[in-house]
Amino acid sequence: MSELLNGAKRTHMCGQLRAGDEGKRAVVMGFVAKYRNLGNLIFIDVRDRTGIVQVAFDSAQHEDIFAKAESLRNEYVVCCEGVVRSRGGNINKNLPTGEIEILADNLKILSEAEVAPFVICEDVKAAETLRLKYRYLDLRRAYLQQKLIMRDKITRIVRNYLSDNGFLEIETPFLGKSTPEGARDYLVPSRVHPGEFYALPQSPQLYKQLLMIAGMDRYYQVARCFRDEDLRANRQPEFTQIDMEMSYVEDSEDVMEIAEEMIKKVFSECCGLKFEGKFRRIPYAEAMARWGSDKPDTRFDLELKDLTQVVKDCGFSVFAAACEKGAVRAINAKGLGKVMTRKDIDACTDFAKGYGLGGLAFANYKKEGVTASFYKFLTPETIARIEEITGAEEGDVIFFAASEKGQLVTDCLGGLRCYLADKYNLYDKSKFDFLWVVDFPMFEYSEEEGRLVAVHHPFTSVKSADIPLLDTNPLAARANAYDLVINGQEAGGGSIRIHDPNMQQKMFEKLGMSDEDIKTRFGFFVDAFKYGAPPHGGLAFGLDRLVMLVTGCDNIKDVIAFPKIQNASCLMTGAPAQVDDKQLTELSIRISDENDKK
Repeated sequence: MSELLNGAKRTHMCGQLRAGDEGKRAVVMGFVAKYRNLGNLIFIDVRDRTGIVQVAFDSAQHEDIFAKAESLRNEYVVCCEGVVRSRGGNINKNLPTGEIEILADNLKILSEAEVAPFVICEDVKAAETLRLKYRYLDLRRAYLQQKLIMRDKITRIVRNYLSDNGFLEIETPFLGKSTPEGARDYLVPSRVHPGEFYALPQSPQLYKQLLMIAGMDRYYQVARCFRDEDLRANRQPEFTQIDMEMSYVEDSEDVMEIAEEMIKKVFSECCGLKFEGKFRRIPYAEAMARWGSDKPDTRFDLELKDLTQVVKDCGFSVFAAACEKGAVRAINAKGLGKVMTRKDIDACTDFAKGYGLGGLAFANYKKEGVTASFYKFLTPETIARIEEITGAEEGDVIFFAASEKGQLVTDCLGGLRCYLADKYNLYDKSKFDFLWVVDFPMFEYSEEEGRLVAVHHPFTSVKSADIPLLDTNPLAARANAYDLVINGQEAGGGSIRIHDPNMQQKMFEKLGMSDEDIKTRFGFFVDAFKYGAPPHGGLAFGLDRLVMLVTGCDNIKDVIAFPKIQNASCLMTGAPAQVDDKQLTELSIRISDENDKK
């Protein structure tokens, strides 16, 4: 039978008590994490979000309380009252509270608990699917609680910093208009307007620009966002952005400096980092050429080397064919020849096949000589040039990628360098690597859609020097866009926006939108620019990803209280789920079956 508190008040959180509290009366409340009955003594560990404290029950001192404690089991919710005393020679050095315990003279069992479906402990053995089904139990573990506590700390640091710098926190709607351009929208049917739908926001992009037009000057929001896209380790269908926008800026640095100082404050207060000078600014073209990624991890070397001009006339047909339209590039796995087996090298070839390449060529520089079957097709001069460019020497393995699609080569080697670095521990995982990637292209060509698409979004401005290229060579035009990269992950990104209605019209046209498309999708937004719009720009950080980086975990589910799994479902609640026919009727929705599709 559960008891009531009946006026009992908690005096200390479990993890707060120390040797200096000896002799004080304490009332703690929490879950029973461990139970040990030694005959005339019972010890329990009581757990709350701050930690664990040991509580002792002595039959010789409080027989009735001892008898009550005999009924305790793991995960019971208890209120324990008593005097803090030293544990003498039985100190637990693994606990901050390990020097003391509470000798209980009162016990309330606030709630009993059934046997949990898995043991709730830090070294949990249960499968992730089971733990996600009972997420509320898994969240009792300190590992996950500390992630959410850090998430709260980061959010408070951000809010205080932005407030101190003149930003206003303003909420924007969840129920908006679908303006498809990018990921798929989550749609919400309207009961009041049958056959019509709201869309959940992929970001507050249009609203925050409208707030600049409204004269709010500096806005921010810890914004919930929704994207119907395939999930991965650092992506969820619903996520949180630290969203910000500023008026009267026309240079990327104006926004980047504010955002950079905020990030420095977060990592300084949460990780104890000290910073000197600005983060590096790396042009997109350089990032792709050197590291094969627009979010490069530069904590390790393994840089890409372009060999296209070196091997274009060689006798190796695979290289020769690639050089006509594409590229041949290589990375030097420095020193790894001493530890990589042939099986390991073949695994790298299989890795490349995942990118759509037929495989990789390699040259293994062993002590007894070079193993490279294709070197027989190359002249000594070509081999010497390859070795000069890649820095090849004994103990190295050089991996070569070739394709008529140069971007495929870049993407593959960019992925391979990270694969090798992770597998062979080529960098210090406790270190942080901060950099900005700038000068992104405005457009890329979509083979699937047969048109230009925006690399960021249609509201990004072009570099003033590249405006003429919009008419002559739009794929060469650079955007006023910038991404902050931390440890090879895109932590945030933004741009200086278009504030001139004529330029915005031109951008829509370059993206292949008709006047009707523009009016249907963005009519309200375009109209707003007719009434005066200050120059403005902004940026959004992924809060979930930021917490991942600060806490050093590698899965975004660990920093979200109730996450979804790979197929965007919730194992705990069973969402998404079917609804009653009555609800569907009210929304004027009919679910089609397979016969309807034929």
